[in-house]
Parts: sequence; C-alpha cells; structure tokens
Amino acid sequence: MSEESLSQIELEMAVLSRRIASVSRNKREENLVRAAYLLLFQISTHGPAGVKGLAEELQLDISTVSRQAASLDQKGYIKKVPLPQDKRSYLYEITEEGKREMTEYQQIRREKVNELLNGWTEEERAQFGVLLKKFNDSVKVYWSKGD
Repeated sequence: MSEESLSQIELEMAVLSRRIASVSRNKREENLVRAAYLLLFQISTHGPAGVKGLAEELQLDISTVSRQAASLDQKGYIKKVPLPQDKRSYLYEITEEGKREMTEYQQIRREKVNELLNGWTEEERAQFGVLLKKFNDSVKVYWSKGD
C-alpha cells in the first residue's frame, strides 16, 4: 500500500471515529446504546447466547456485555433461559418487545445512513457496504490474534 493511501485512510478513520463519537454524545434520543443494539441484533440473528459467547463475537469486554444484558433484561428486551444440562448456567433470548425495539432502532439508524448517502449511486452504496464489511472482518481477525 502506498504511503499516500495509508495516510488518507488513517486520517479518514480518525475523523470518522471523532464524528461518530460526537454524534453519539449529542443525539441521545435513541433508547439503545450501540453495545445493547449489537447484543439484541446478535441474539436475534444467531439465537440464544451466553455472556462469554456474546463478548467474544462482538469483541466486547465481558463486564460490558453483562451490564448491557442486565439492562436489556430489566427492560424486558431479553430474558434468561436456563441451560437444560446445567441449571446454574443460562443463555439470553430476545423477547417480542426486544424485537420491536431493535426493529425501531434499526429503522432510525437506516434512515440516518440513507440521509448520509444521499446523492450516492446504488453502485457506490453497494461497493461501500462490501468494503466496510471487508474492513470490519479484517479488524475482527486482527483483534482475535491478540495484537
């Protein structure tokens, strides 16, 4: 990779990170924080899961997952389901109310992304989605190596 490309990517990532943090602080009307949304999405998409598995998959600290799961449980968005083979252990399962909340939050986020991509062609949007997923997959692999 050329030094110029690397420099531009590094700078744009820093700018994006800063802007996302700024928007997140200024726009607290959403009922779900990012970590809670990701937990709901993961459980909804892949089925019931435990804290450790969720933490590994989402690359979050176990304490963060535990805290978010407790909050989601208290709101009625997820529920604990005991494991048949070990009644002391449990998995989290999304509730109907959790599915509704996640769907509403997803719609809000998608509307915002759609506004941000106003003026982009469908081809540009598709290419950006593919490249962003590829980048996120690279981050996941890098993180899992422990570097």
